[in-house]
Amino acid sequence: MSRTLNLGILAHVDAGKTSLTERLLHAAGVIDHVGSVDDGSTQTDSLALERQRGITIKAAVVSFTIGDVTVNLIDTPGHPDFIAEVERVLSVLDGAVLVISAVEGVQAQTRVLMRTLQRLGIPTLVFVNKIDRGGADADRVLRSIADKLTAAIVPMGTVTGQGTRDARFAPYPDGPPGLAEALAELDDELLSAYVDGTLPADRLHTELAAQTARTRVHPVYLGSAITGAGVAELTEGIATLLPATEGDPHAPVSGTVFKVERAPAGEKIAYVRMFAGTVRPRDVVRFGDDRRGKVTAVGVFANGTAVPAKAVAAGEIGKLLGLRDIRIGDAVGVPRRRTEHHFAPPTLETVVVPARPRDRGALHPALVALAEQDPLINLRLDEVRQEISVSLYGEVQKEVIQATLADEFGLEVSFRETTTICVERPAGSGAAFELIGKAPNPFLAQVGLRVDPAPAGSGVAFRLEVELGSMPYAFFKAVEETVHEVLGQGPHGWQVIDCVVTMTHSGYYARQSHAHQKFDKSMSSTAGDFRNLTPLVLMDALRRAGTIVHEPMHRFRLEIPADTVGTVLPALSRLRAIPATQRQAGRALAVEGHVPVGAVHELGQLLPSWTHGEGVLEYEFDHYRPVTGPPPSRQRTDHNPLDRKEYLLAVQRRVTSYSA
Repeated sequence: MSRTLNLGILAHVDAGKTSLTERLLHAAGVIDHVGSVDDGSTQTDSLALERQRGITIKAAVVSFTIGDVTVNLIDTPGHPDFIAEVERVLSVLDGAVLVISAVEGVQAQTRVLMRTLQRLGIPTLVFVNKIDRGGADADRVLRSIADKLTAAIVPMGTVTGQGTRDARFAPYPDGPPGLAEALAELDDELLSAYVDGTLPADRLHTELAAQTARTRVHPVYLGSAITGAGVAELTEGIATLLPATEGDPHAPVSGTVFKVERAPAGEKIAYVRMFAGTVRPRDVVRFGDDRRGKVTAVGVFANGTAVPAKAVAAGEIGKLLGLRDIRIGDAVGVPRRRTEHHFAPPTLETVVVPARPRDRGALHPALVALAEQDPLINLRLDEVRQEISVSLYGEVQKEVIQATLADEFGLEVSFRETTTICVERPAGSGAAFELIGKAPNPFLAQVGLRVDPAPAGSGVAFRLEVELGSMPYAFFKAVEETVHEVLGQGPHGWQVIDCVVTMTHSGYYARQSHAHQKFDKSMSSTAGDFRNLTPLVLMDALRRAGTIVHEPMHRFRLEIPADTVGTVLPALSRLRAIPATQRQAGRALAVEGHVPVGAVHELGQLLPSWTHGEGVLEYEFDHYRPVTGPPPSRQRTDHNPLDRKEYLLAVQRRVTSYSA
């Protein structure tokens, strides 16, 4: 019976994972020759910028067969600016290969990737690449893996001739030394058999696969993607040590969308990992928040590419066409037990400027199309200034957006200076209300709202202290939707987070008309009245509560030579970084703490000069911290409900334009 293994290849940038993908495809007979990252001929790097820069940005899916196992191989980004893309893909994997360079060793991003794999419980093999390169040191890298990533590694062989083109991987003929002892520590039954001397060799391999599947050990292979050394042994390990999927194709449909792209004609294509059931063309499927659509075509992956198919079944990755409203992250059919995602929010923002003023109208729909492919990238449209801002994880994303807009939409753009995205949290509680039919309320609606602070990380909640039957549900829905929209820009212009908004007052005028005449909007409440009044009431409540602007903070870890401490620590203080712990790490000193996101780029640029080029920095988003000093503000893109007169004039203009 054929099995399916959905496999991810992950690595720090330039560790050679895309080259490894090419080598695996070549070994499986899918491609005739191995592509080169340097000349842009690789199978999985599909964006023009990926080929130019030699880095992988969007996850690509290719397929090959090892014996009775069909492997869907997903080549994921290695650059830290694209960690959200990596985490999204991880949710659909059965196993992973983490690639580490035998020259550079464990890098900052390698640690982030390994922590993520461990947190999500994904069985992982390690491949130490580039043993043929000058400076390769397999023993040093193995010690570094055990020290910095996990001690639970099982080297599957040794290296001969390292640092030369003749470097080879020599698997242990009788199995890894000490394997029986290591596995016996993890299983009492195995320990008993080991003590009794009744532990056969084939039992060891079976148990190694079982403990790998439980993520309690990580087999390590060594080789070279360029020469092919060690790749055959890694291939065997993929097929025999990682757990392939055997889902139920007859169960109710259950899948997850991890990527969305558009066909040349503009039709959405959803990449879905099927966990249960089967989807066929013309099936009507439910997805997301109870949206529905008819699947017009299905594709699966075979022999390195996607091919049309009659169905995509449990365990497979497929392409679904025809679902116009599908989005990344949507559950298809029955939602799985939700796995917590740790997507850090984008913490940087820049204004996208078209090179030609006449392209301004085409820029917004083009950016909307790009944002569909990454829901963590947000757009802000400023209709007053006719500007569009996009949120980012890092500077490389500017290049991606710039190249994609040029290649796919024919739009040349530039960017303004990148700024940090702050948030606001309520300082206390505040309430406001406006009564229907009483000045200064000009709308046929009655709304009262109270804002209360909530625990950090709890998000925004909307509650009622009025009877749900006191007015039509559509009016309550209008208030709730508007509350969430208005909280996108608090008193200082930043998104308001971690609060509870409670509706305390409600009231409306029922449908009325003059005698023997039709329904009269001027005498009857509409949802529009509630949408127009809610921003004034909510902003008044927020003003009374007060808000505190918070800036994003990264948790950082520095490894620096001990003799540079006197230079580095004062410099960190100037960048408003807060060192929390220091400890000896071999001959280096490890410093951990927190640093404002806005200072990370400068920290990375200055670190080499502080540490003679030997400092290593890793970082990831951790929390928001109250800003010290005058709070920064962001220009508003709404009708500014902080200024009642300006807001009412804007509403009037909008209503007049609709009427016209």
